[in-house]
Order: sequence, then C-alpha cells, then structure tokens
Amino acid sequence: MGTSGDGEARVIDLSARRGPTGDPPSSVVRAARRGDHRAFSRLVELYDDRLRTLAYHLLGSREAMDDVLQETYLNAYRGLPQFRGDAGVGTWLYRIVYTTCLQRLRRRQPPEVTHEPRREALAPPIPDLADDVALRDEVDRALAGLTPEQCAAILLIHRDGFSYANAAEILDVPVGTVASRVAAARTTLGDKLGRPGSAKEDR
Repeated sequence: MGTSGDGEARVIDLSARRGPTGDPPSSVVRAARRGDHRAFSRLVELYDDRLRTLAYHLLGSREAMDDVLQETYLNAYRGLPQFRGDAGVGTWLYRIVYTTCLQRLRRRQPPEVTHEPRREALAPPIPDLADDVALRDEVDRALAGLTPEQCAAILLIHRDGFSYANAAEILDVPVGTVASRVAAARTTLGDKLGRPGSAKEDR
C-alpha cells in the first residue's frame, strides 16, 4: 500500500495545537470502497504523517512503525468495502493503527524497555536552532515515559486536535477515561520537562 516515501515520523510539538485533518470528499471514500487504487492512495496521503507519528511514539521503533502502517493500510484496503461510515474514515484509520499498536505491544516477549535512538527518524530540525532541537529531543524522551494509552490520548488531543469525544471513539473508551489519561500524561510530561501545565487542557 502507498505510504510516505521516507518512512519518517515527526515528534509532537505540545506548544502548537493543530486541528484534526478533515475527512476527504465522500466521492473519494466511495471510490476507494470500490477498489479504486488512486482513491485509496489519496486517503493514505491525507493521514499517513499523523498515523506514523502515533505509531512511532507508541512503539518507539521506526521498523515497528513501518510494519504497523503496512498492516494498517492492508487491513483498511480489505475492510473498506464493509466500512459503514458510522464514523469518519480518518477516525476509523486512527483506531486501526491504535489497536494494531496495542496488539503488537502485548505480543512483545520479553517487553522492550528501551527505545532506539530517534534522531534519524525525525524530520530534519530547523538549522541553527539548537535550543529547539534540544526541546524536541526532551519532549520525545518524555513521551516515551508515558503508557501507550496516555501517549495516544495526549497525541490525539494536543497534537492532532481531536475533541475528547472523537478521541474516545478512536480509543474505544469513555470520554472520562480520555480526560483522565490526558491529565495523567500532562502531569508526567510537566514533571519530566520541568514545565507544569506545558500541554494546556482544552476540551
């Protein structure tokens, strides 16, 4: 299935919340459901960057991220004919990635307790901004200390701009559980970064 050419993931920036990517036109989704490869590639291009970031921060490995995205797109392509549209196609794809990541984490024997060096898997930093690069690395390490559930929740809310209701749909938990996970993640990140409240609460 089509993915971004470089297979790279990008670190979260908790200081700059972005809105969620809008769903594609219904005509594109209908064409993809009929097996149109070009239409399906458009879906992949629309969501690939953020799905990779989610998978990367949950798994801590570029190789595992690539495997999960390939599995996700294969399952999505096969499952699109049965996609009922009860949720947006983006929400549906996010949920597939999240579920696939959790399954992979649960299969790890023994659990992987270290993350590979991430510098080469990140987008090149802006030149001559050493402080910015250091902050990105610091945030990246702090995110690695969260549970997968907390990490996913704060990525969805504070990076991708999903509402708590939409995040709950993706994570298949009550809205209150999402709020609890985000609050716990914010506390942990604030402690690790020495910046209490660095990811501002916003419902």
